[in-house]
Amino acid sequence: MKGLILALQFLTRLPLPPVKADARDFARAMRWFPATGLVVGACVALPWWLLQPRDAWVPALAGLVGWVAITGALHLDGLGDVADGAGAAHGDRERLSAVMADPHVGSFAVVAIGLQLAAKLVLLHAIAPAQVGALVLVPVLARIAPIGWTLFLPPLHAGLGSKFREGVSHVHLAAWSLAAIAAAILLFPALLALFMAAPLWGWWLRARLGGISGDGHGAGIELVETALLTALVLLP
Repeated sequence: MKGLILALQFLTRLPLPPVKADARDFARAMRWFPATGLVVGACVALPWWLLQPRDAWVPALAGLVGWVAITGALHLDGLGDVADGAGAAHGDRERLSAVMADPHVGSFAVVAIGLQLAAKLVLLHAIAPAQVGALVLVPVLARIAPIGWTLFLPPLHAGLGSKFREGVSHVHLAAWSLAAIAAAILLFPALLALFMAAPLWGWWLRARLGGISGDGHGAGIELVETALLTALVLLP
């Protein structure tokens, strides 16, 4: 239970009581990242579903606001940092790390975050009301991916991305992946796109950045969520 509370405190803005924990407890919290996606999914799907009788853009905007509010824009921050680093580094790994660590927001970050928000808004508008269950599952499945990136990618530097490595194993990845496959096959087959989107982002991180970091996790969660929404809209 401690791991779940720590994961919720880290990945959401839920007002939870403080929990006494050490570095090992924090690392183990990653096992519960997918479970936190249920809270995120509920905060997106509930306002989206309740406002369906209104103009279709109203529930889409409500769902997007819920998405940003419950996560505190945490993953959008990671997306912006990765965009700035990849756009400004020009293959220089030292410059890449320096740009990503810079707290200032560059033009690449602004464009990436703006496009991401626009993409989610349009996709939420396009999703059919009958897919409300899939909308709850999208944040869950997207948060399985960081377990895989942690296990298969080298840490880019000493930071959040490296702290989780000792807390998860291939057993955790397999268990969550099997649950995702079962949910997709039984309910929404389009969500199997997870198993294409997550490895693709891992490949890009390895090729362009050299490994995984906290920003890489955040950016990846955002992009995988958008990939899953796209699959729900485009695939039967």
